[in-house]
Amino acid sequence: MTDIAHAPIGVFDSGVGGLTVAREIMRQLPDERIIYFGDTARVPYGSKSKETIIRFSRQIVRFLKSKGVKALVVACNTASALALEEIQAQEELPMIGVLKPGAKVAAEATKNGKIGVIATESTIASQLYTKVIRHHCPHAQVFGKACPLFVPLVEEGWMKDPVTVEVANRYLEPLKESGIDTLILGCTHYPLLRSTIGQIMGDSVTLVNPAYETARELKELLAANSLLNDGKCIPPGDMHQFYVSDAAEKFKKFANSILPYGIDNTKLIHIEE
Repeated sequence: MTDIAHAPIGVFDSGVGGLTVAREIMRQLPDERIIYFGDTARVPYGSKSKETIIRFSRQIVRFLKSKGVKALVVACNTASALALEEIQAQEELPMIGVLKPGAKVAAEATKNGKIGVIATESTIASQLYTKVIRHHCPHAQVFGKACPLFVPLVEEGWMKDPVTVEVANRYLEPLKESGIDTLILGCTHYPLLRSTIGQIMGDSVTLVNPAYETARELKELLAANSLLNDGKCIPPGDMHQFYVSDAAEKFKKFANSILPYGIDNTKLIHIEE
């Protein structure tokens, strides 16, 4: 095994949502180390322009590369939709986004060909989910719905709040009426609302969590590049490291509520410097 296989994986998101992806990587690849960056100062990404998302993503990739990562996971649907291809063209590091794995599984899961996608405004406007779904299922009908209020509600920790349930009912009503049988949770924050969304949509609708599929695909990507960690060489210090651009204590508290084990330290960095 090469030494680089013992290097960490870089994971980034606009805020706390990408922790759902980190959680799946920890579960499915327990020997892998993670360096996570949450851009909490500039969340949400979903209402920002493509140019801005690309600029933010490049800054974060530069930071993660400075930490010696062996691969990158863009754990943000908006950045996966708007910036991933551009970054991949300029970087040699193995890299994966969350959008394509989720779209592929949804295309395989649907029985009636009607697939819903809930995501940020930018992700829905990009039409990339529709494009990838139709690559795997050419006759699929794709119903997209932007749910911009979900991100701040999750960031606030209001997953079970009556306000969140009311907002979710309003957003999801058109999708219920469309007759979809599969729904992609197309923003990494949204799996944290899974139980609410599932109750509203009912048992007949399959919910697709791209975080789970992304971790599976990451394992394949690392294996293909001979980068899987055998767990025999754990360097001193924390197994995983967490960095944010703002509100480190709030992030740490949230992370400890959803990750499989506690984190002691979240470091604040000024990503634009």
